[in-house]
Amino acid sequence: MPNFAFHIMRTDGRARAGIAATPHGAFHTPAFMPVGTRGTVKAMTPRELRELGAEIVLSNTFHLMLRPGDELIRDLGGLHRFMAWDGPILTDSGGFQVFSLADLSKITEEGVTFRSPIDGAYHFLSPEKAMQVQNNLGPDIMMAFDECIPHDCSPEQVKERTERTLRWILRSRSAHARPTEQWLFGIVQGGTIPELRAWSAQRTTEIEFDGYALGGLAVGESKEAMLGAIEVAEPYLPKDRPRYLMGVGTPEDLIQAIDRGIDMFDCVIPTRNARNGRIYTSRGVLNIKNAAYARDPSPLDPECDCPTCLQYSLAYLRHLFVCNEILAARLHTTHNLHYFLNLLRAGHAAIMEGRWPQFRDDVLQRLRTASSAPDDESQPPASVE
Repeated sequence: MPNFAFHIMRTDGRARAGIAATPHGAFHTPAFMPVGTRGTVKAMTPRELRELGAEIVLSNTFHLMLRPGDELIRDLGGLHRFMAWDGPILTDSGGFQVFSLADLSKITEEGVTFRSPIDGAYHFLSPEKAMQVQNNLGPDIMMAFDECIPHDCSPEQVKERTERTLRWILRSRSAHARPTEQWLFGIVQGGTIPELRAWSAQRTTEIEFDGYALGGLAVGESKEAMLGAIEVAEPYLPKDRPRYLMGVGTPEDLIQAIDRGIDMFDCVIPTRNARNGRIYTSRGVLNIKNAAYARDPSPLDPECDCPTCLQYSLAYLRHLFVCNEILAARLHTTHNLHYFLNLLRAGHAAIMEGRWPQFRDDVLQRLRTASSAPDDESQPPASVE
């Protein structure tokens, strides 16, 4: 495909280090995509994201369709120009809103009717409409329209929805109007039922997509069930295509998934936690509201070289946060994104140098033994960042 390529540079076990080329530049894998739901990663400018090492960002089809509108973005030159980000962009299909806005939607074979959370107006999103909106937005990578399946569905419901997703992604592929300009990824569903997850992976990868994603995970199931679903699907995923685990996750989740052959990730955890005062450090997850930091002149993390840690004290950052200053969200987000991006950058280097098992074990041991505030890792899934 012109302007597109994906190359695995080295493997170490099932962990893969690669590079993906797109019309708007390349990104290295394993890759973490900061979430910019409405065309912006909250509290960050594109230049700041670049300086932190972000190579690709994610935006949300559904929310941009509602406001300001995909046709407006198209008429103003596309999403890259609109948000002043010149690197690769991936857009989800809107299928996650089938899950997250279940109380405001009605699903039929044709698609999903939504009641807008903005003004209550009704909108219809189908595989064909999701492709049209994404073609208008102009991302480098777009996702087929799927149905994200709640973890507490019955086996019969999981089967029904998994089969519907397969029909929807086939329709998505047929409706993709710009195949030489945009990659299209298929999505594997199947819940945490091994037979259905394997069936979905097999049938989805029989269709010619440019990459493949695992959806319907990190939606309330246990960590063991999530990892089990990855294990079941991975053997079916083509080795020469990017593999994307949608909506995941915590640092431990990322390491465990990379170890099972996954290349791409997105999650709101680093940015949302930053705004709520939960900060990822080499010593564990730090709660900036803790009164113990009120007079602490230390940085957030003495082992970190991000702009926040190089310039500001815990005492000052706590002061900003308790005063609800906007700068607190910016500085905390800078640090958390640096932590996540640096973790995957280091993982790429470890795979390239043939030391992934040691790196994996060292990171997991540190994460599990580091002190952390209660429930810092327990974040509910969300439709909006």
